[in-house]
Amino acid sequence: MTAGALKVSVVVPTYNSGEGLDRLVASLLRQSLPADEFEVIFVDDGSTDTTPARLDALAAAHPHFHVLHAERSGWPSRPRNLGVARAAGEYVQFVDDDDWLADEALARLYGYATEHGADVAIGRMVGHGRSVPRDLFRVNRPDATLADAPLMESLTCHKMFRRAFLSRHDLRFPEEGRKRLEDHHLVTRAYLLSRRTCVLADYTCYHHSRRPGGDNLTAAPIEPEGYFRSLREVLDIVDAHTKPGPLRDRLHQRWLRIEMVRRLRGARLRNAPRDWVDGVVAEVGRTVRERFAPGVAAGLPALERTIAGLAERGRVEDLFRIAGWEAGVQAKVRLKTYELTGHRLTVAVSGRLRSGDRPVSYDRTPDGRELLDLPVEEVPTELVDCSDELLTATDELRRPRLDVVARRVDDGDEFYLPVSFEVDRVPHRWGGLRLMWHGRTTIDFRTLNGGRTRGEWILTTRLTGSGCEADAKLPLAVTCAGDGARPLVVDERQPPPRPAQPARATGPWQRLKRAVRQRLGRSAGQSVRTS
Repeated sequence: MTAGALKVSVVVPTYNSGEGLDRLVASLLRQSLPADEFEVIFVDDGSTDTTPARLDALAAAHPHFHVLHAERSGWPSRPRNLGVARAAGEYVQFVDDDDWLADEALARLYGYATEHGADVAIGRMVGHGRSVPRDLFRVNRPDATLADAPLMESLTCHKMFRRAFLSRHDLRFPEEGRKRLEDHHLVTRAYLLSRRTCVLADYTCYHHSRRPGGDNLTAAPIEPEGYFRSLREVLDIVDAHTKPGPLRDRLHQRWLRIEMVRRLRGARLRNAPRDWVDGVVAEVGRTVRERFAPGVAAGLPALERTIAGLAERGRVEDLFRIAGWEAGVQAKVRLKTYELTGHRLTVAVSGRLRSGDRPVSYDRTPDGRELLDLPVEEVPTELVDCSDELLTATDELRRPRLDVVARRVDDGDEFYLPVSFEVDRVPHRWGGLRLMWHGRTTIDFRTLNGGRTRGEWILTTRLTGSGCEADAKLPLAVTCAGDGARPLVVDERQPPPRPAQPARATGPWQRLKRAVRQRLGRSAGQSVRTS
């Protein structure tokens, strides 16, 4: 194998991975890209179990597998940097030791990257116990930019980078101890410097998994002060490459929504220790005041805007009240009709959002504004004002949406389906308004997932509005016997068919015998009751 022939170098940091590596290794050995066109570089971070010996055995058995043994650093940054320094491929793909790749991932993503001349190529991800950026993978994006695509929703490093691009800009992971958000430091700079970034959405490339027991080192609870110090360093990267204005505000919004507001929502906040919450609220408030222009929070949906505003004001008790309310938010969806015609399944649904026994609702003020009704008092009107997002919002983040998602049971593949929908504002019996969603989609099982449809599928409706989002499974069981096969659809609302009963004889002699048996049965019952 010559260095010039290598297309991809896969870099995998490991630490005490043990048998947890097996699924990843199996997926690497199944790659459709020929073994002489890619290499795998395992960088072991001072494991103390059998992992080093397992890796050495793999390298001895497979010439395109290599192992670097490093002193313990305690964080994945240094192992990844060592792997990049050793890499010889045209592109570098980062993979974690508890994740795995789809069989054609390297071939498809490399082909897509070279076809479009990309510095960064992002393959569709599926989460197994971990969240992944769903909206980014709605469609293929051969030339995605920070201005027209939600790239900032995906800041983990599990992507394919042109190696020359990494070298030209000295893109490396920070190695100053256990720095949180180490992926953000590299990937944010990469997005801002990339000449072209592409997103491959029509094939699942990467399976992102949480290690059994949840003992991923970087998944441990954050220490607020150090975490937000690192976050502000990432904001420094954004500020160094952008000017004040709408683009910078939109980029900053990503960290406000996901790293700050999301930590103060629903069951996640309600179940957190109070001293930890106080620390997070203090850091969020400081960051909002010191680093964000007014347009950052103002561009959020009403619920997220309210949480950010209450955190800025230090109103922790009110945050707990909203968290309890939000933990009860559910999507109530009704399957109105469905029809299977050949390979095409058409579904119509309607739905609403509720919290407990009351709808998620809006109060209308005398001047015509519509305010999100939340279980807190004395909230500044500008925080809960939904008028723009209910009437005129053009920002996808703030606009109410209805999505239908098809999910394959065996591997978790998810696909957004093309949906036509409308959202009505209707009065409810407690006063005020609530939203009603109505939508319709058609699924062609000859083309869904490129015709790879074998298996059982679940259909889910997702309602989004004013910062709330909830899913509801539709009562349809869909199964394809083979790829591209006509689906079998079972309505789970219908009772199972009764077993066939043997035909009853209807001749005169049979009728006489039944009459005699019935008369004898009644006589026996009377004799028992009167004895």
